[in-house]
Amino acid sequence: MPPLTEEERRILLRLAREALEMGVRGGALNEEIPSLPPALLALQGAFVTLRKQDRLRGCIGHVRGDAPLYQTVRECAVGAAIADPRFSPITPQEVPSIHIEISVLSDPQVVAPEQIEVGKHGLFISQGNRRGLLLPQVAVEWRWDREEFLEQTCLKAGLPEDAWRHGAAIEAFTAQVFGEDTGSAASASKTGNSFHPAGAK
Repeated sequence: MPPLTEEERRILLRLAREALEMGVRGGALNEEIPSLPPALLALQGAFVTLRKQDRLRGCIGHVRGDAPLYQTVRECAVGAAIADPRFSPITPQEVPSIHIEISVLSDPQVVAPEQIEVGKHGLFISQGNRRGLLLPQVAVEWRWDREEFLEQTCLKAGLPEDAWRHGAAIEAFTAQVFGEDTGSAASASKTGNSFHPAGAK
């Protein structure tokens, strides 16, 4: 996953902001955006995390890239604002106070537990029809060690916390994480399909 340039990150943040504002007001997004860099047209997974005064306000993503990255980011920005079942929809009045963070994911890879690096990897754990994902920055924020990270991802999936020891599939991913105002990016991991379990606990 080649790193995005500063300009590519700025474009994605702008598109996410425009989509958020449009979605909250019930508007429709344009089907296509002309003249985008090739990197933003690649099929790549991503999550959009919304915070208000440093508190989680919504987070939704697609673990695996099944649409161009710019489309995924726009759809997830709208979804995080109005369709995250853990929160009430963001109101138009709240929009100016919302901070947007984007995590662009690498393809998830099956790993052994001892290969997981806290701060680098995000986790996607599944067993049967249950699955859960936590973004790499979550483990850092909560100061979890590797075992706690595995346990919390199992709980996110609705599995027993020790399911990772008993046959649950463990996948790890990295992520380029960047947000409004900071313009910074960090390498970390991520995975997956489109589903609500966001990156934050």
